Amino acid sequence: MRPSGRQPNQMRPVTIETGFARHAEGSALIRVGGTEVLCVASVENRVPPFLRGKGTGWVTAEYGMLPRATHTRGNREAAKGKQSGRTQEIQRLIGRSLRSVVDLAALGEMSITLDCDVLNADGGTRCASITGAWVALRLALGQLVAKNVLTHMPLRGQVAAVSCGLTKAGPVLDLDYEEDSAAAADTNFVLTADRRIVEIQGTAEESPFTEDAFNELFALARTGVSVLFDAQTLAVETAENR
Repeated sequence: MRPSGRQPNQMRPVTIETGFARHAEGSALIRVGGTEVLCVASVENRVPPFLRGKGTGWVTAEYGMLPRATHTRGNREAAKGKQSGRTQEIQRLIGRSLRSVVDLAALGEMSITLDCDVLNADGGTRCASITGAWVALRLALGQLVAKNVLTHMPLRGQVAAVSCGLTKAGPVLDLDYEEDSAAAADTNFVLTADRRIVEIQGTAEESPFTEDAFNELFALARTGVSVLFDAQTLAVETAENR
């Protein structure tokens, strides 16, 4: 039995609230169980120096966690004067995941930054960030198309992410903090709605796990992202039909 009482293939409740950041081109507050992440898309008419004059755009991300998003207060990284290695790794993952489904050439010399701020952490914050950031990005791009800044939607599909792990209850979907902290193996799957793989992160915490176990985790991830894709679609449709 899982600590939460969920079935092995059961996601936590997922909701995505759009328009949370009133001044942003796109925003989504995603809740996955006790994890809450505010994802905000900001559009700028410039690109990084390495892309200037090349006629292509850029999508990037920044990730942060509020000091009391966890059980004990964490220091603000700005106060330390540098980001942790974990923060840098996660925001690069978010950026890679989103760029995988964007036609950057169709974007033109324009940048979109996705700020993902964790309000409450209960496991799976990077996965929730990717899933919510796609919604914020989609809404921002929709605004650009509606205003004729772009001639067509430069998105090539949906991307979402979910965690799976090997626990005392066996292979399970969507780890919360209690499960994640004690898992024998922890994996993150970043997948597209047309069943392609963007990135898979997997770590054995105790002893190596088998290929069969990995395949079980992958099957669970497929189940989980289908729920997330539905939540993304509903959030975008609700926002655009207001």
